[in-house]
Amino acid sequence: MKFIIIFGPQAVGKMTVGHELEKITKLKLFHNHMTIELVSPSFSYSTEAGKRLVNLFRQEIFEEVSKSDLYGLIFTYVWAFDLQTDWDYINKISDLFESKGGVVYFVELEAAVEERLERNKSPHRLNHKPTKRNIEWSEEDLRSTMEKYRLNSMDGEIKKENYIKINNTGVSPIEVANIIKEKFQL
Repeated sequence: MKFIIIFGPQAVGKMTVGHELEKITKLKLFHNHMTIELVSPSFSYSTEAGKRLVNLFRQEIFEEVSKSDLYGLIFTYVWAFDLQTDWDYINKISDLFESKGGVVYFVELEAAVEERLERNKSPHRLNHKPTKRNIEWSEEDLRSTMEKYRLNSMDGEIKKENYIKINNTGVSPIEVANIIKEKFQL
């Protein structure tokens, strides 16, 4: 079992790269908004109930996938490096897959803010993430989250063996997916 975590700030291209990686490998994509969008008609992700339900659904899916015969899973995540709870979460889900004999791969994406603001309005993103369709709100959320949290790692901060950091400003999702596939021989 291969478990690929693609992380980085909002609108950096995690889901889009995940879709491209899914096309060229046997991996299945489980992007973070699949659970957020499932819960959002009843509970906003910003609420305690929304977060609890999203985490429950994700955990149950991870549990089942980790013991399945699937080739592997791609998961996307916005990791706030200055929050211990986010580090704990990444360790928890990584430990789950590793405890079942899986291998975890860490893919960090970073891109210029201007590029992320453009990507925030892309039809592909808006099609898969209805909660992002209010562009004014989504742009404000992107900016305020970036000011509140550190959403990319510092050099040397991630000490995992299977790790790559890619600045994908001006790089197509297909190219990024191919870099990931080659690096980890997926």
